[in-house]
Amino acid sequence: MMRENKYPILEFDDVKVAKLNPAVFADELFTSDKLVITFFPEVIEKLIAEEDIVPERRIGGENPVFIYRFVDTDVLITLGAVGCPACGGNLDLFHAMGIRKVMFCGGGGVLDKNIEVGQILVVDGAIRDEGFSYHYIEPSRYIYTDKEVTGRIIQYFEQNDISYIRGITWTTDAMFRETPERIARRKEEGAKIVEMEQAGCIAVSQFRGFAYGALIYGGDDVSQEEWSNRGWRSRQGIRYDLVMLCKKLVEVI
Repeated sequence: MMRENKYPILEFDDVKVAKLNPAVFADELFTSDKLVITFFPEVIEKLIAEEDIVPERRIGGENPVFIYRFVDTDVLITLGAVGCPACGGNLDLFHAMGIRKVMFCGGGGVLDKNIEVGQILVVDGAIRDEGFSYHYIEPSRYIYTDKEVTGRIIQYFEQNDISYIRGITWTTDAMFRETPERIARRKEEGAKIVEMEQAGCIAVSQFRGFAYGALIYGGDDVSQEEWSNRGWRSRQGIRYDLVMLCKKLVEVI
């Protein structure tokens, strides 16, 4: 039933079945139920070149999606699409095609200058400053990852002596509207990193009922008076290692 509201985005409808559902496009299941979503195209290219992954599926359409499978383990990997509607929408489709465990790895803008480039944030949740998640989970200011799943990630980090921080992100649709006052407010609310997908992906995982975890590494700096790139896209070693870490984590969440 849809609850009416003055603002359309807040008119949440809890009916599970829509007019168009992901199952319509899920004509064949994947060969694995475990998936890594990464935003590092150069890592995908390296894995292809070294024959560490092979094609699993091409999902057609105006913007085709390519899924690959690691040759040495039962894990799939794909390049994520930017923004909640694209990334979260694809995630809903992946679930319909058999995915039950997902690890996300990407980069985001730090809201605290003390977060170093490459420092890993284990995502506990997100501030929902976007629109997509409101179609999956009723309105709230925050959305949180599953505590058991996040606990398994933390346990793995501790057992393997991997440095990390944990906390919430700020998910926004509008990267060019991260104004100084808005940044300050989100930082006060506890957000450590700003990005564009987490609220939506967490919402899909809750709505559909599957395991989802996310690691975001500190990238550009939006916390200072002047924006700083900090050369975060050139940290190829960090990015490759993060994908390999998620490959292991998706087996244990």
